[in-house]
Amino acid sequence: MTDVEQSATTTDISDQVGTAGTTVKSGIVSSLKGIEEIEAEIVSLVRNTVSSTIKTTGAVASEAVGTVRDVMKGAISATEEVGAGLVLASKSVAKGVVMGVSDVGGDMIGAATEIGKAAVKGAAEVGGDVAMVARRTVDGVVDAARETGGNAAQLAVAAANGAIEAADSIGKSAVGAVRDILVGVVGGVKDVAGAALPKSAPSEASTEASTQTGES
Repeated sequence: MTDVEQSATTTDISDQVGTAGTTVKSGIVSSLKGIEEIEAEIVSLVRNTVSSTIKTTGAVASEAVGTVRDVMKGAISATEEVGAGLVLASKSVAKGVVMGVSDVGGDMIGAATEIGKAAVKGAAEVGGDVAMVARRTVDGVVDAARETGGNAAQLAVAAANGAIEAADSIGKSAVGAVRDILVGVVGGVKDVAGAALPKSAPSEASTEASTQTGES
């Protein structure tokens, strides 16, 4: 093979590799853009549904909580039907819920707490990744707070506490997984990480130490 032929062959291979990379890049960009569009559609759907339902029913706090639960159940049923997407959808659903409640002047902290509970319980019921669903839910709540002018720190803590409370009813391993992943999400805000931790019972060692101190 002459130097010219070898050079041409090398160029062809480089072109093919370059084309493969470009093809993958284009496909991923298109997919990600599609995901963003889908997420935006879910946020809009949930936001409008929540706000219109609360307006129509003139919902008091307890009824608004019921609306939040119902919306999360509907979202979980949808992801079960298509076979995937609960982790992805949970952020958009949470964001839409909080924004919808905000639109009608409702209790955003209450909504954040309830969506945290509902997301974790729903994920557990269908065998989903409870910790990741919790994380995405808190992410969605924080996004909603930023876009509506709400207190992102307060809403993050509310959603985290709701998620941890729900995890507590599932089991210790669930609590640990949810708590660990949420501390990373809300830990950047002063005192939030500590506030988001579940109130644990005193350990045997600390109880014994307290007893001894009292006796001395």
